[in-house]
Amino acid sequence: MRNQKFFLLFFALLFLKEVYAQAPLITAVPARKTVSLNGRWQYIVDPYETGFYDYRFKERRENDREAYWNTDVQANKTDRKEHGYVDKYSLNVPGDWNSQAPQFLYYEGTVWYKKSFDYQKSSATNRVFLYFDAVNYRADVYLNGKKLGAHIGGFTPFDFEIPDSVLKAKNNFLVVKVDNKRGAEEVPTVNTDWWNYGGITRDVSLIEVPRAFVQDYSIHLKKPTAGGKPSTKNAAVEGWVKMNGQATGNVTVEIPELKLKKAFAVADSVVRFEMVLPSVQLWSPENPKLYEVIISTTADKVEDKIGFRTVEAFGKKVLLNGEPVFMRGISVHGEIAQQVRRAYSKEDARQLFSEAKELGCNMVRLAHYPHDENMTRMADSLGFLVWSEIPVYWTIDFGNKEVYRKAEKQLTEMITRDRNRASIIIWSVGNETPISPVRTDFMHNLISAAKALDDTRMVSAALEVNYNSGKNLNLIDDPLGQYVDLVAFNEYLGWYGGLPSNCRTTNWGTPYDKPLFISETGAGAKAGFHADSMTIFSEEYQEWYYKEQTAMLQRMPENFVGISPWVLADFRSPKRNNPVFQEGWNRKGLFSNEGKKKKAFYVLKAYYEQMRNKRQKK
Repeated sequence: MRNQKFFLLFFALLFLKEVYAQAPLITAVPARKTVSLNGRWQYIVDPYETGFYDYRFKERRENDREAYWNTDVQANKTDRKEHGYVDKYSLNVPGDWNSQAPQFLYYEGTVWYKKSFDYQKSSATNRVFLYFDAVNYRADVYLNGKKLGAHIGGFTPFDFEIPDSVLKAKNNFLVVKVDNKRGAEEVPTVNTDWWNYGGITRDVSLIEVPRAFVQDYSIHLKKPTAGGKPSTKNAAVEGWVKMNGQATGNVTVEIPELKLKKAFAVADSVVRFEMVLPSVQLWSPENPKLYEVIISTTADKVEDKIGFRTVEAFGKKVLLNGEPVFMRGISVHGEIAQQVRRAYSKEDARQLFSEAKELGCNMVRLAHYPHDENMTRMADSLGFLVWSEIPVYWTIDFGNKEVYRKAEKQLTEMITRDRNRASIIIWSVGNETPISPVRTDFMHNLISAAKALDDTRMVSAALEVNYNSGKNLNLIDDPLGQYVDLVAFNEYLGWYGGLPSNCRTTNWGTPYDKPLFISETGAGAKAGFHADSMTIFSEEYQEWYYKEQTAMLQRMPENFVGISPWVLADFRSPKRNNPVFQEGWNRKGLFSNEGKKKKAFYVLKAYYEQMRNKRQKK
């Protein structure tokens, strides 16, 4: 019944009107036959959107010669062309435009990207999809003068099937209108505390598949009884395979290392299956074991690396494979501070995880939006637990049905892409959203949608704190707490209120009989600025803050299961305008924007070593 609800929800979302991607999302793209369209793309900056609207501000017709999605080549010398793409104006894809030229630093608006390419299908009957891992924020996509579709959402993937009548063997003219303007009816909304990097920020590729192909799949350990441990012998695995196109015959699921190969008949587009693994090593941070899994039909084959584990909130604990786990986390932005740009590559992921590992982390909160697939796949291989989040951030328009639709679509795309990543244990539906009945309904509906899409993980959000409950007790009694699996909250005691010494008499609690997690805490410091511990923005103040915080954590209630302080590294934010200490940077990083460790780094590292040693002794 749950699977039926999931697919009804999935297909309903696919046919929502106007701006969403026209093709169902293809998963496991790194495992497929692809052709990269990364590299240099020509561009036109269009702040007035002249290439999209005519002088009456009406959307241009498809064959309008002045539409920027149409050719810029003159038919003859009398053919007036008022736009053009040249190599002099080109940008790297993937990449944000802000970091590639000084004039783009604060630019918010429309940029047209153009790429020419040749493509010859390997079989005339095959289908070709154009896949984007992310474009911030709205993308309108045109190929050879024909609109393939549009997508809204700056951090989730989308794709379009290219009709045979449109794709050419030579000189394809691909144009993407990218618009990163913030909007009151968008997700996120106009007010955020991070840089609004615009552009085609992640990989672009062509995917060639057979007429009937494996579009999506899920494979995971079957949940044991609540609070139970999964077996490593004769372990039950369940899942499904979603076919696209008129498939016949069998779907085969194979795990070569376990000498397991099972065929399942294709009765309709969704093939559900159960198998028993004769033996299995469970995935964990200490042993991030991944198995090669091959899903195939007579025409198609997809290979993936999948870890098998279970996770649940049970009573006052978070159980990973039936054992309590303490999350030694850190919050991470998808940014490479030293180069002041959006992160997107394997090398970027390796840098961020290397810094987290040096800190002693076993967990990362990927804030405040879905990070690129390199991050989640690398977390699988390195053994990091992951909190993955959509950008329902601060005060969006909770009473607006269209805004909800955009949020749920981003949630669907995040879960669809990453549901087979063992590292992800928490789907988060938002951060610091102000309490009201309409907001709670909005967030509750997102939680329900997440559970319908994937009931194998915890669902949470960073909740609000009641600082007026009395007797030095701060209470996390946000009404959303009754719906989440993990009660998570952000606190900045000693930075946004009082001094770090206030931690000595402060206690934390929640009326919900659930695990308790600190999803943010931190203080700002300009690397290299040294003073006494009372001087704000000094490394010594930040160090004092963390000393008081980690001492306070020793008094946390028994349901305290971890923390992800804010933040791994300094990051760009237009909200941070102190001309001496910030200069457009949020300085709460434990690493500076030059990659240097601040004094607070060593305080948190020592605490994490203590917690790791404490667990090992149990």
